[in-house]
Amino acid sequence: MKVMDEHPHDAVDVIEDISQDVKLTFSEEKQNFLRDFPSTTAAELLAEKQRLLFSRPEEDEQEEQLMETLYPNVREVGFYLEQAGVGLGREEMQRIFLALKQLVESQALLGCRLWGKILGTESSYIVAEAQYIEGEEEEEKNAEEVAEKEEEREAQAKENEMYPLPQSTYKPPPAVPKEALGTGANKFVYYVCKEPGHSWVKLPSVSPAQITVARLIYKFFTGRLDHQIVSYPPFPGNEANYLRAQIARISAGTQVSPKGFFRIREEEGDEEDEVVQDSSEVNPDFEGIPVFEMASLSTWVHHIQYILQQGRCTWVNLAGKTGEDSNEEGEAEEKEEPDEPEPEVGPRLLDPLSKDSEMFNVPSWSSMVSSTLTFQHAVAVQRSNRWPGAYAYACGKKFENIYVGWGLKYAGEGYSPPVPPLPQKEYASDRKEIAEALDPSLEEEQELKEALDEQRAVQEEMEDIDDEDDED
Repeated sequence: MKVMDEHPHDAVDVIEDISQDVKLTFSEEKQNFLRDFPSTTAAELLAEKQRLLFSRPEEDEQEEQLMETLYPNVREVGFYLEQAGVGLGREEMQRIFLALKQLVESQALLGCRLWGKILGTESSYIVAEAQYIEGEEEEEKNAEEVAEKEEEREAQAKENEMYPLPQSTYKPPPAVPKEALGTGANKFVYYVCKEPGHSWVKLPSVSPAQITVARLIYKFFTGRLDHQIVSYPPFPGNEANYLRAQIARISAGTQVSPKGFFRIREEEGDEEDEVVQDSSEVNPDFEGIPVFEMASLSTWVHHIQYILQQGRCTWVNLAGKTGEDSNEEGEAEEKEEPDEPEPEVGPRLLDPLSKDSEMFNVPSWSSMVSSTLTFQHAVAVQRSNRWPGAYAYACGKKFENIYVGWGLKYAGEGYSPPVPPLPQKEYASDRKEIAEALDPSLEEEQELKEALDEQRAVQEEMEDIDDEDDED
Protein backbone atom coordinates (compact mmCIF):
# COMPACT_ATOMS: atom_id res chain seq x y z
CA MET A 1 0.00 0.00 0.00
CA LYS A 2 2.85 2.37 0.78
CA VAL A 3 4.44 1.87 -2.64
CA MET A 4 1.14 2.37 -4.44
CA ASP A 5 0.25 5.55 -2.51
CA GLU A 6 3.65 7.33 -2.49
CA HIS A 7 5.12 6.03 -5.77
CA PRO A 8 8.77 6.23 -4.61
CA HIS A 9 11.60 6.13 -7.13
CA ASP A 10 13.38 3.24 -5.31
CA ALA A 11 10.32 1.02 -4.97
CA VAL A 12 12.39 -2.14 -5.04
CA ASP A 13 14.53 -1.04 -2.10
CA VAL A 14 11.44 -0.07 -0.09
CA ILE A 15 9.86 -3.51 -0.65
CA GLU A 16 13.11 -5.15 0.42
CA ASP A 17 13.17 -3.14 3.67
CA ILE A 18 9.53 -4.08 4.42
CA SER A 19 10.30 -7.75 3.80
CA GLN A 20 13.28 -7.62 6.15
CA ASP A 21 11.18 -6.03 8.91
CA VAL A 22 8.54 -8.75 8.57
CA LYS A 23 11.16 -11.49 8.81
CA LEU A 24 12.67 -9.93 11.94
CA THR A 25 9.31 -9.89 13.72
CA PHE A 26 9.02 -13.68 13.31
CA SER A 27 12.57 -14.35 14.51
CA GLU A 28 12.67 -12.07 17.57
CA GLU A 29 11.35 -14.83 19.90
CA LYS A 30 14.01 -17.27 18.62
CA GLN A 31 17.10 -15.14 19.15
CA ASN A 32 18.38 -17.56 21.83
CA PHE A 33 19.54 -20.68 20.02
CA LEU A 34 20.62 -22.51 23.22
CA ARG A 35 18.56 -25.54 24.14
CA ASP A 36 16.51 -25.51 27.32
CA PHE A 37 17.66 -27.73 30.15
CA PRO A 38 15.69 -30.98 29.73
CA SER A 39 13.35 -31.95 32.56
CA THR A 40 14.07 -35.10 34.54
CA THR A 41 12.24 -38.08 33.08
CA ALA A 42 10.59 -40.88 35.03
CA ALA A 43 13.28 -43.32 33.88
CA GLU A 44 16.01 -41.08 35.33
CA LEU A 45 14.17 -40.78 38.65
CA LEU A 46 13.83 -44.56 38.81
CA ALA A 47 17.53 -44.97 38.00
CA GLU A 48 18.45 -42.62 40.86
CA LYS A 49 16.42 -44.75 43.28
CA GLN A 50 17.86 -48.00 41.95
CA ARG A 51 21.40 -46.65 42.22
CA LEU A 52 21.08 -46.96 45.99
CA LEU A 53 20.53 -50.71 45.58
CA PHE A 54 24.09 -51.12 44.27
CA SER A 55 25.75 -49.28 47.16
CA ARG A 56 27.64 -51.43 49.68
CA PRO A 57 27.42 -50.99 53.47
CA GLU A 58 30.43 -49.27 54.97
CA GLU A 59 30.49 -51.04 58.33
CA ASP A 60 31.99 -54.52 58.51
CA GLU A 61 29.67 -55.52 61.35
CA GLN A 62 26.65 -54.95 59.14
CA GLU A 63 28.19 -57.18 56.47
CA GLU A 64 28.59 -60.00 59.00
CA GLN A 65 24.95 -59.69 60.02
CA LEU A 66 23.85 -59.79 56.38
CA MET A 67 25.86 -62.95 55.76
CA GLU A 68 23.88 -64.71 58.51
CA THR A 69 20.54 -63.74 56.90
CA LEU A 70 19.10 -66.22 54.41
CA TYR A 71 18.65 -64.38 51.13
CA PRO A 72 16.81 -66.01 48.24
CA ASN A 73 19.07 -66.94 45.36
CA VAL A 74 16.98 -65.08 42.80
CA ARG A 75 19.65 -65.42 40.10
CA GLU A 76 19.56 -69.20 40.38
CA VAL A 77 15.76 -69.15 40.31
CA GLY A 78 15.89 -66.92 37.24
CA PHE A 79 18.26 -69.35 35.51
CA TYR A 80 15.94 -72.31 36.05
CA LEU A 81 12.93 -70.26 35.02
CA GLU A 82 14.71 -69.40 31.78
CA GLN A 83 15.16 -73.12 31.15
CA ALA A 84 11.42 -73.50 31.68
CA GLY A 85 10.63 -70.64 29.28
CA VAL A 86 9.26 -68.22 31.90
CA GLY A 87 10.63 -65.47 34.12
CA LEU A 88 11.27 -61.75 34.21
CA GLY A 89 14.69 -61.49 32.55
CA ARG A 90 18.18 -61.46 34.04
CA GLU A 91 18.44 -57.70 34.50
CA GLU A 92 15.11 -57.35 36.30
CA MET A 93 15.74 -60.46 38.42
CA GLN A 94 19.06 -58.98 39.57
CA ARG A 95 17.37 -55.73 40.58
CA ILE A 96 14.61 -57.64 42.38
CA PHE A 97 17.28 -59.60 44.28
CA LEU A 98 18.83 -56.34 45.50
CA ALA A 99 15.37 -55.00 46.37
CA LEU A 100 14.65 -58.13 48.45
CA LYS A 101 17.98 -57.65 50.18
CA GLN A 102 16.97 -54.08 51.00
CA LEU A 103 13.62 -55.32 52.34
CA VAL A 104 15.26 -57.82 54.68
CA GLU A 105 17.60 -55.14 56.01
CA SER A 106 14.90 -52.52 56.56
CA GLN A 107 12.27 -54.82 58.12
CA ALA A 108 14.66 -57.10 60.05
CA LEU A 109 13.18 -60.22 58.46
CA LEU A 110 14.53 -63.70 58.97
CA GLY A 111 14.19 -64.36 55.25
CA CYS A 112 11.93 -63.85 52.26
CA ARG A 113 11.32 -65.13 48.76
CA LEU A 114 10.07 -63.70 45.48
CA TRP A 115 6.40 -64.68 45.28
CA GLY A 116 5.85 -63.18 41.83
CA LYS A 117 4.63 -60.16 39.92
CA ILE A 118 1.01 -59.09 39.47
CA LEU A 119 0.34 -56.87 36.48
CA GLY A 120 -1.88 -53.78 36.59
CA THR A 121 -3.39 -51.29 34.20
CA GLU A 122 -1.26 -48.36 35.46
CA SER A 123 1.64 -50.13 37.21
CA SER A 124 2.49 -53.60 38.48
CA TYR A 125 3.18 -55.13 41.88
CA ILE A 126 6.33 -57.07 42.81
CA VAL A 127 5.30 -59.36 45.66
CA ALA A 128 7.65 -60.69 48.33
CA GLU A 129 6.67 -63.42 50.80
CA ALA A 130 8.16 -63.35 54.31
CA GLN A 131 7.86 -65.50 57.40
CA TYR A 132 5.57 -64.29 60.17
CA ILE A 133 7.40 -62.76 63.15
CA GLU A 134 5.72 -62.80 66.55
CA GLY A 135 4.66 -59.38 67.77
CA GLU A 136 3.27 -58.08 64.48
CA GLU A 137 -0.25 -59.01 65.54
CA GLU A 138 -0.37 -56.25 68.14
CA GLU A 139 -0.39 -53.48 65.51
CA GLU A 140 -3.37 -54.97 63.68
CA LYS A 141 -5.22 -55.58 66.93
CA ASN A 142 -4.77 -51.93 67.88
CA ALA A 143 -6.20 -50.85 64.51
CA GLU A 144 -9.21 -53.14 64.99
CA GLU A 145 -9.79 -51.79 68.49
CA VAL A 146 -9.79 -48.22 67.16
CA ALA A 147 -12.39 -49.16 64.52
CA GLU A 148 -14.59 -50.83 67.14
CA LYS A 149 -14.42 -47.74 69.38
CA GLU A 150 -15.50 -45.54 66.48
CA GLU A 151 -18.49 -47.80 65.82
CA GLU A 152 -19.48 -47.64 69.50
CA ARG A 153 -19.30 -43.83 69.42
CA GLU A 154 -21.56 -43.71 66.37
CA ALA A 155 -24.05 -46.06 68.06
CA GLN A 156 -24.11 -43.88 71.20
CA ALA A 157 -24.63 -40.74 69.12
CA LYS A 158 -27.67 -42.33 67.46
CA GLU A 159 -29.11 -43.30 70.85
CA ASN A 160 -28.72 -39.73 72.18
CA GLU A 161 -30.72 -38.18 69.34
CA MET A 162 -33.82 -36.18 70.31
CA TYR A 163 -36.12 -38.07 67.95
CA PRO A 164 -34.58 -41.49 67.35
CA LEU A 165 -35.59 -43.36 64.24
CA PRO A 166 -37.24 -46.78 64.51
CA GLN A 167 -34.68 -49.53 64.88
CA SER A 168 -34.64 -52.57 62.63
CA THR A 169 -35.12 -55.97 64.25
CA TYR A 170 -33.03 -57.72 61.60
CA LYS A 171 -29.95 -59.44 62.95
CA PRO A 172 -27.24 -60.23 60.40
CA PRO A 173 -25.57 -63.62 60.59
CA PRO A 174 -22.43 -63.74 62.71
CA ALA A 175 -19.24 -62.75 60.91
CA VAL A 176 -16.68 -65.44 60.28
CA PRO A 177 -13.67 -64.69 62.49
CA LYS A 178 -10.35 -63.90 60.89
CA GLU A 179 -7.55 -66.47 61.14
CA ALA A 180 -4.68 -65.52 63.43
CA LEU A 181 -1.41 -64.36 61.94
CA GLY A 182 0.91 -67.24 61.22
CA THR A 183 -1.94 -69.69 60.52
CA GLY A 184 -4.18 -70.56 57.59
CA ALA A 185 -4.54 -67.87 54.92
CA ASN A 186 -2.47 -65.49 57.11
CA LYS A 187 0.44 -67.88 57.50
CA PHE A 188 2.83 -65.58 55.63
CA VAL A 189 3.32 -61.82 55.46
CA TYR A 190 3.48 -60.12 52.07
CA TYR A 191 5.21 -56.93 50.93
CA VAL A 192 4.74 -55.21 47.57
CA CYS A 193 6.48 -52.50 45.58
CA LYS A 194 5.95 -51.09 42.10
CA GLU A 195 9.58 -51.16 40.93
CA PRO A 196 12.87 -52.34 42.45
CA GLY A 197 14.16 -49.41 44.48
CA HIS A 198 10.74 -48.11 45.50
CA SER A 199 9.64 -48.44 49.11
CA TRP A 200 8.09 -51.73 50.18
CA VAL A 201 4.53 -51.67 51.56
CA LYS A 202 3.24 -54.35 53.91
CA LEU A 203 -0.16 -55.75 52.96
CA PRO A 204 -2.80 -56.17 55.68
CA SER A 205 -3.99 -59.60 56.78
CA VAL A 206 -6.91 -61.10 54.88
CA SER A 207 -10.37 -61.82 56.30
CA PRO A 208 -12.86 -64.55 55.27
CA ALA A 209 -15.33 -61.91 54.06
CA GLN A 210 -12.73 -60.49 51.65
CA ILE A 211 -11.91 -63.93 50.24
CA THR A 212 -15.61 -64.77 49.83
CA VAL A 213 -16.35 -61.58 47.87
CA ALA A 214 -13.12 -61.87 45.84
CA ARG A 215 -14.41 -65.18 44.52
CA LEU A 216 -17.55 -63.46 43.18
CA ILE A 217 -15.97 -60.49 41.36
CA TYR A 218 -13.54 -60.13 38.44
CA LYS A 219 -11.52 -56.90 38.62
CA PHE A 220 -8.20 -55.83 37.13
CA PHE A 221 -5.60 -54.17 39.36
CA THR A 222 -4.71 -50.53 38.78
CA GLY A 223 -1.39 -50.35 40.64
CA ARG A 224 -2.71 -48.00 43.36
CA LEU A 225 -3.17 -49.64 46.76
CA ASP A 226 -5.64 -47.01 47.97
CA HIS A 227 -7.92 -47.44 44.94
CA GLN A 228 -11.52 -48.23 45.92
CA ILE A 229 -12.98 -51.44 44.49
CA VAL A 230 -16.34 -50.72 42.87
CA SER A 231 -18.15 -54.03 42.40
CA TYR A 232 -21.22 -56.03 43.22
CA PRO A 233 -21.36 -57.56 45.71
CA PRO A 234 -19.43 -54.70 47.35
CA PHE A 235 -15.89 -55.59 48.36
CA PRO A 236 -15.02 -54.84 52.02
CA GLY A 237 -11.81 -52.91 51.48
CA ASN A 238 -9.59 -51.21 48.93
CA GLU A 239 -7.17 -52.59 46.33
CA ALA A 240 -4.60 -53.50 48.99
CA ASN A 241 -7.14 -55.85 50.62
CA TYR A 242 -8.23 -57.22 47.24
CA LEU A 243 -4.60 -57.85 46.30
CA ARG A 244 -4.02 -59.71 49.56
CA ALA A 245 -7.14 -61.84 49.00
CA GLN A 246 -6.05 -62.80 45.49
CA ILE A 247 -2.55 -63.68 46.73
CA ALA A 248 -4.10 -66.01 49.32
CA ARG A 249 -6.29 -67.68 46.67
CA ILE A 250 -3.41 -68.09 44.19
CA SER A 251 -1.07 -69.47 46.86
CA ALA A 252 -3.62 -72.02 48.06
CA GLY A 253 -4.20 -73.30 44.53
CA THR A 254 -0.77 -73.14 42.90
CA GLN A 255 1.94 -73.53 45.58
CA VAL A 256 3.20 -77.07 44.87
CA SER A 257 6.33 -79.08 45.60
CA PRO A 258 7.82 -82.50 44.73
CA LYS A 259 6.28 -85.39 46.61
CA GLY A 260 8.31 -86.17 49.72
CA PHE A 261 9.99 -82.78 50.11
CA PHE A 262 7.53 -81.88 52.90
CA ARG A 263 5.96 -84.11 55.49
CA ILE A 264 2.93 -83.62 57.73
CA ARG A 265 3.64 -82.04 61.10
CA GLU A 266 1.30 -83.84 63.46
CA GLU A 267 -0.08 -81.79 66.35
CA GLU A 268 -2.46 -82.91 69.07
CA GLY A 269 -5.90 -81.29 68.98
CA ASP A 270 -8.21 -80.24 71.80
CA GLU A 271 -9.99 -83.58 71.96
CA GLU A 272 -8.33 -86.85 72.86
CA ASP A 273 -6.86 -88.96 70.06
CA GLU A 274 -7.35 -86.06 67.62
CA VAL A 275 -4.45 -85.24 65.33
CA VAL A 276 -4.44 -81.90 63.48
CA GLN A 277 -2.76 -82.07 60.06
CA ASP A 278 -2.78 -78.43 59.01
CA SER A 279 0.95 -77.72 58.69
CA SER A 280 3.99 -79.28 57.10
CA GLU A 281 7.72 -79.32 57.62
CA VAL A 282 10.76 -80.04 55.47
CA ASN A 283 11.63 -83.71 55.21
CA PRO A 284 15.40 -84.08 55.80
CA ASP A 285 15.38 -87.56 54.21
CA PHE A 286 14.21 -86.30 50.82
CA GLU A 287 16.64 -87.42 48.13
CA GLY A 288 15.00 -85.96 45.02
CA ILE A 289 12.97 -87.44 42.19
CA PRO A 290 14.25 -88.04 38.64
CA VAL A 291 13.13 -85.46 36.09
CA PHE A 292 11.36 -87.93 33.82
CA GLU A 293 9.19 -88.95 36.82
CA MET A 294 8.46 -85.32 37.72
CA ALA A 295 6.59 -84.94 34.43
CA SER A 296 3.71 -86.83 36.08
CA LEU A 297 1.12 -85.00 38.21
CA SER A 298 1.21 -87.75 40.85
CA THR A 299 4.74 -86.71 41.89
CA TRP A 300 3.67 -83.13 42.77
CA VAL A 301 1.68 -82.18 45.88
CA HIS A 302 0.02 -79.08 47.37
CA HIS A 303 1.92 -77.87 50.45
CA ILE A 304 -0.40 -74.92 51.22
CA GLN A 305 -3.78 -75.43 52.91
CA TYR A 306 -6.95 -75.30 50.83
CA ILE A 307 -9.29 -72.34 51.48
CA LEU A 308 -12.80 -73.57 52.31
CA GLN A 309 -16.03 -71.95 51.11
CA GLN A 310 -16.20 -70.27 54.52
CA GLY A 311 -13.13 -68.20 53.59
CA ARG A 312 -10.86 -69.93 56.09
CA CYS A 313 -8.45 -72.84 55.93
CA THR A 314 -9.88 -74.32 59.14
CA TRP A 315 -13.64 -74.60 59.58
CA VAL A 316 -15.26 -72.78 62.52
CA ASN A 317 -18.72 -73.50 63.93
CA LEU A 318 -20.85 -70.33 63.96
CA ALA A 319 -23.94 -72.01 65.48
CA GLY A 320 -22.54 -71.67 69.00
CA LYS A 321 -22.11 -67.91 68.60
CA THR A 322 -25.75 -67.37 67.68
CA GLY A 323 -26.82 -69.36 70.72
CA GLU A 324 -24.63 -67.28 73.00
CA ASP A 325 -26.07 -64.03 71.64
CA SER A 326 -29.63 -65.17 72.28
CA ASN A 327 -28.79 -66.15 75.87
CA GLU A 328 -27.20 -62.77 76.54
CA GLU A 329 -30.34 -60.97 75.42
CA GLY A 330 -32.35 -62.99 77.93
CA GLU A 331 -35.04 -64.38 75.67
CA ALA A 332 -37.66 -66.14 77.77
CA GLU A 333 -39.17 -68.20 75.01
CA GLU A 334 -37.75 -71.63 74.56
CA LYS A 335 -36.65 -72.36 71.03
CA GLU A 336 -35.76 -75.61 69.44
CA GLU A 337 -32.04 -76.05 69.19
CA PRO A 338 -30.95 -76.04 65.52
CA ASP A 339 -29.11 -79.02 64.15
CA GLU A 340 -25.36 -78.81 64.33
CA PRO A 341 -23.94 -77.99 60.87
CA GLU A 342 -21.65 -80.52 59.30
CA PRO A 343 -18.01 -79.41 59.36
CA GLU A 344 -16.70 -78.43 55.96
CA VAL A 345 -13.78 -80.54 54.82
CA GLY A 346 -11.54 -79.70 51.88
CA PRO A 347 -8.66 -81.49 50.18
CA ARG A 348 -6.01 -82.74 52.55
CA LEU A 349 -2.58 -81.21 52.83
CA LEU A 350 0.05 -82.77 50.52
CA ASP A 351 -2.59 -84.19 48.16
CA PRO A 352 -1.19 -84.91 44.64
CA LEU A 353 -2.05 -82.71 41.68
CA SER A 354 -3.66 -85.67 39.95
CA LYS A 355 -6.69 -85.21 42.25
CA ASP A 356 -7.34 -81.65 41.03
CA SER A 357 -10.59 -81.48 39.08
CA GLU A 358 -10.98 -80.04 35.57
CA MET A 359 -12.40 -76.60 34.94
CA PHE A 360 -14.39 -75.84 31.78
CA ASN A 361 -13.18 -79.17 30.35
CA VAL A 362 -9.58 -77.99 30.77
CA PRO A 363 -7.12 -79.87 33.03
CA SER A 364 -5.87 -77.93 36.02
CA TRP A 365 -2.18 -78.47 35.20
CA SER A 366 0.06 -78.90 32.17
CA SER A 367 3.39 -80.73 32.50
CA MET A 368 6.52 -80.23 30.46
CA VAL A 369 10.27 -80.89 30.51
CA SER A 370 12.79 -78.28 29.40
CA SER A 371 14.77 -80.82 27.35
CA THR A 372 13.87 -84.32 26.19
CA LEU A 373 17.43 -85.09 25.01
CA THR A 374 19.40 -84.59 28.25
CA PHE A 375 17.26 -85.57 31.22
CA GLN A 376 20.19 -85.30 33.64
CA HIS A 377 20.28 -81.51 33.10
CA ALA A 378 16.60 -80.89 32.33
CA VAL A 379 14.04 -79.08 34.47
CA ALA A 380 10.50 -80.36 35.14
CA VAL A 381 7.84 -77.66 34.92
CA GLN A 382 4.20 -77.52 35.96
CA ARG A 383 1.95 -74.77 34.58
CA SER A 384 -1.40 -73.95 36.17
CA ASN A 385 -4.33 -73.62 33.77
CA ARG A 386 -6.69 -72.57 36.55
CA TRP A 387 -4.52 -69.55 37.46
CA PRO A 388 -2.73 -68.51 34.23
CA GLY A 389 0.73 -67.25 35.10
CA ALA A 390 1.53 -69.70 37.91
CA TYR A 391 4.54 -71.97 37.34
CA ALA A 392 6.55 -74.44 39.39
CA TYR A 393 9.84 -76.09 38.49
CA ALA A 394 11.89 -78.87 40.05
CA CYS A 395 15.46 -80.01 39.41
CA GLY A 396 16.95 -82.55 41.78
CA LYS A 397 16.32 -81.39 45.34
CA LYS A 398 15.53 -77.82 44.27
CA PHE A 399 12.11 -76.44 43.40
CA GLU A 400 10.41 -73.05 43.31
CA ASN A 401 7.02 -71.47 42.60
CA ILE A 402 6.40 -68.15 40.88
CA TYR A 403 3.41 -66.24 39.56
CA VAL A 404 3.53 -63.63 36.79
CA GLY A 405 0.10 -62.59 35.60
CA TRP A 406 -2.95 -60.40 36.06
CA GLY A 407 -4.08 -62.03 39.31
CA LEU A 408 -7.30 -63.39 37.78
CA LYS A 409 -8.66 -66.91 37.61
CA TYR A 410 -9.42 -68.67 34.33
CA ALA A 411 -13.04 -67.89 33.46
CA GLY A 412 -13.50 -70.02 30.36
CA GLU A 413 -14.56 -68.61 27.02
CA GLY A 414 -15.73 -65.04 26.55
CA TYR A 415 -19.01 -64.22 28.20
CA SER A 416 -22.04 -63.91 25.93
CA PRO A 417 -25.38 -62.87 27.44
CA PRO A 418 -28.19 -65.44 27.16
CA VAL A 419 -30.92 -64.98 24.57
CA PRO A 420 -34.09 -63.46 26.10
CA PRO A 421 -37.02 -65.88 26.43
CA LEU A 422 -39.95 -65.88 23.99
CA PRO A 423 -42.82 -63.50 24.87
CA GLN A 424 -45.48 -65.13 26.99
CA LYS A 425 -48.77 -66.01 25.23
CA GLU A 426 -51.72 -63.88 26.30
CA TYR A 427 -54.33 -66.65 25.87
CA ALA A 428 -54.20 -70.35 25.28
CA SER A 429 -54.15 -71.22 21.59
CA ASP A 430 -56.63 -74.13 21.91
CA ARG A 431 -59.60 -71.89 22.83
CA LYS A 432 -61.57 -71.23 19.62
CA GLU A 433 -63.90 -68.60 21.07
CA ILE A 434 -61.01 -66.18 21.61
CA ALA A 435 -58.98 -67.12 18.54
CA GLU A 436 -58.47 -64.29 16.10
CA ALA A 437 -59.91 -64.74 12.57
CA LEU A 438 -58.23 -63.69 9.36
CA ASP A 439 -59.67 -60.72 7.47
CA PRO A 440 -61.56 -61.91 4.33
CA SER A 441 -60.61 -60.75 0.84
CA LEU A 442 -62.88 -58.65 -1.43
CA GLU A 443 -64.05 -61.67 -3.45
CA GLU A 444 -64.91 -63.56 -0.27
CA GLU A 445 -66.91 -60.60 1.05
CA GLN A 446 -68.92 -60.38 -2.23
CA GLU A 447 -69.64 -64.11 -2.21
CA LEU A 448 -70.75 -63.90 1.42
CA LYS A 449 -72.98 -60.91 0.64
CA GLU A 450 -74.63 -62.73 -2.30
CA ALA A 451 -75.23 -65.78 -0.14
CA LEU A 452 -76.84 -63.66 2.56
CA ASP A 453 -79.03 -61.91 -0.05
CA GLU A 454 -80.22 -65.27 -1.36
CA GLN A 455 -81.05 -66.44 2.18
CA ARG A 456 -83.02 -63.27 2.83
CA ALA A 457 -84.93 -63.68 -0.47
CA VAL A 458 -85.82 -67.25 0.39
CA GLN A 459 -86.96 -66.23 3.87
CA GLU A 460 -89.16 -63.45 2.42
CA GLU A 461 -90.80 -65.88 -0.05
CA MET A 462 -91.49 -68.32 2.75
CA GLU A 463 -93.04 -65.57 4.86
CA ASP A 464 -95.28 -64.47 1.93
CA ILE A 465 -96.50 -68.01 1.41
CA ASP A 466 -97.33 -68.36 5.09
CA ASP A 467 -99.29 -65.08 5.04
CA GLU A 468 -101.40 -66.20 2.07
CA ASP A 469 -102.21 -69.46 3.77
CA ASP A 470 -103.34 -67.60 6.87
CA GLU A 471 -105.69 -65.32 4.83
CA ASP A 472 -107.32 -68.28 3.15
